[in-house]
Amino acid sequence: MKNSSLFNKLSSRLDELSNLPKLDDEVSISKLIEEKGFSRREFMGWAGAMTSMLMLPASFTPLVAKAAELADRLPLVWLHMAECTGCSESLLRSATPSIDSLIFDYISLEYHETIMAAAGWQAEHNLEHAMEKYKGRYILMVEGGIPHAQSDYFLTIGAHGKTGEQSAREASENAAAIFAIGSCSSFGGVQAAYPNPTNATALSNVTNKPVINVPGCPPSESNIVGTLLHFILYGTLPALDVFNRPKWAYGLRIHDACERRGRFDAGEFVEQFGDEGAKEGYCLYKVGCKGPYTFNNCSKQKFNQGTSWPVQAGHGCMGCSEPDFWDKMGIVHEPLGDRLYHTVFGGLGADATADKIGVGILTVTAIGIAAHAAISLIKNPKE
Repeated sequence: MKNSSLFNKLSSRLDELSNLPKLDDEVSISKLIEEKGFSRREFMGWAGAMTSMLMLPASFTPLVAKAAELADRLPLVWLHMAECTGCSESLLRSATPSIDSLIFDYISLEYHETIMAAAGWQAEHNLEHAMEKYKGRYILMVEGGIPHAQSDYFLTIGAHGKTGEQSAREASENAAAIFAIGSCSSFGGVQAAYPNPTNATALSNVTNKPVINVPGCPPSESNIVGTLLHFILYGTLPALDVFNRPKWAYGLRIHDACERRGRFDAGEFVEQFGDEGAKEGYCLYKVGCKGPYTFNNCSKQKFNQGTSWPVQAGHGCMGCSEPDFWDKMGIVHEPLGDRLYHTVFGGLGADATADKIGVGILTVTAIGIAAHAAISLIKNPKE
């Protein structure tokens, strides 16, 4: 009954969106996907995977597919602050365009400095026109940390010489939804690392409106498009964690779904890059993996059209989707010390866990097996 009610609610939401004008009456997202070589079966398979990622029942797949096809009905403004454009690149620079990137290519992207032809006065006019024309309707995506307060002049943009902070605040004012794309926009990123000379900060600190954080350096294209589809489907913010990240994408630790988790539990660790453990695919914790402290779905979604991700390639997680990871996650190739975190197992810490708990788990398992064997000898098999 609950699923039926939600299904009807989302259907009504999509029916409302379908009445909005299209970007181009002669072209549709479904037609574009077909022209790029994707069959309807492949598109529905993608929709099914996205449905699962959004933690919806499989019966909702047709709704997710319809939401993707309606993605061009909502105008989108994308602002660049202090950043490397890596988040845009992760979405747009696909060797073989995925359905995610094709959808993003075709949506009503009213302003994006990297890919638009306009520059200078014309670019600023386009931004102002889009914000006025779609007032209260456009989705705002912001990439990059924002120099703040008395240091805001470190990021001065465009012919009018506005600061990034001013532009972000003005664009946030009349947005229907606001997404901070990447760790820089979500938490300040490397720009905010000590000593933070530009006083860079997160988007959420320069606007009083709710901001959905989609961190990562960069985030996967699936997390970016998935967050957009969630808003198209629901018209509201998703369930968020304490750092305003969507729980469907950032609800589990890297460690929880890592393919090397069994090696961790068995106490099998890479001691240095290139050793026998590295060749055998042992756990990378001792060479700096921050997976036990990092919440993201990298091991499920992966990168480069689902080809691989850092741990699979042999390098530990850097913790890039966590706040202030440049400062708090320590040296890249060294495990975190107990002094930085209140960790599990009575405060022994993750370093102690790497050295001891794997062996401890094996010992407990051995005791359990021995006890089971003893009981089996005593107990009547018929009981």
